[in-house]
Amino acid sequence: MRAMLLCAGLSTRLGKLGAECPKPMLPVCGVPILRYGIANLVAHGITELVINTHHRGDLIQRELGDGNALGARIQYSHEPAILGTGGGLKHALPLLDPDGRDEPFLSINGKLIFDLDVTALVDAYRRAGDDVLGMMVVRRVPDATSWGAVDVRFDARGPHVVNVLGDGEHMFCGVHVTRPSVMARLPDGESDSIRQGYLPWMHAGERVAAYEHEHGYFAEHSTPERYIESSWALMSGTTLRHPPAPTTGIDPTAKLDPAAKIVEPVRICAGAVVGAVTVGPFAVIGQGARVERDVSRAIVWKDAVVSASSTGETFANGQVLT
Repeated sequence: MRAMLLCAGLSTRLGKLGAECPKPMLPVCGVPILRYGIANLVAHGITELVINTHHRGDLIQRELGDGNALGARIQYSHEPAILGTGGGLKHALPLLDPDGRDEPFLSINGKLIFDLDVTALVDAYRRAGDDVLGMMVVRRVPDATSWGAVDVRFDARGPHVVNVLGDGEHMFCGVHVTRPSVMARLPDGESDSIRQGYLPWMHAGERVAAYEHEHGYFAEHSTPERYIESSWALMSGTTLRHPPAPTTGIDPTAKLDPAAKIVEPVRICAGAVVGAVTVGPFAVIGQGARVERDVSRAIVWKDAVVSASSTGETFANGQVLT
């Protein structure tokens, strides 16, 4: 099975952070978000990947290359004009279905860190029946309306979606399994796989199955506040089954002044240099970064230099220094 990671968004809600790099490349505990998704897929045996790009796609390709170092084979589908979640999939169908066999594939939002049991999801999809258009991953949340509520019903065949963006107790997690022939039905150009696809097709009587994600970490990173919150969560004990790298602790290649004071939780990445200062609690020091003043509740990006005069973007739960 192949998978497509959707990475062509504009990252506008992230402000300056999104202008500097595409959302899937934001470093969480020193590792780009996108690598978390890839590590999880590879751990479940899915290594044929397609990534669509638009805003700063060069940064994604420079970081990931052909995927060989990550145990995957990555192909890229660049969109000079952004095509949306549906149009992007339709545009990439020659890469997702090169042999015309209409094999199912996964679509995964690239801005997620999601401890999803992909194997269980695929097994559930195969049991759902050949007539389903797809299987959407959903989770029950108290504020479903703010995420775009999904109405999930149960019958003899299992859970299925009857409406989206209306009433319901679930949210769509940004992951679904479908087939090329289904996404080929979308209109040409920009489209949304839900609004122009599943939603009208369901209303016409076709079936979209649901897979309920009940256990395991889920975070999306559309705003600076969510980005910071996710970093703190992974540093302070939230576990992932297949992380691409450690999310806490000090890399053995980091260089710390003997007078440095470390207050956990922290993540100090490879090649970082810490002076005679206090780091933490809640501090990420990116790869190759240099820290020359006290930092806490702060995320320092790769190769940044934090001196007495350094400033960064400050949000409700911390500061990002780039």
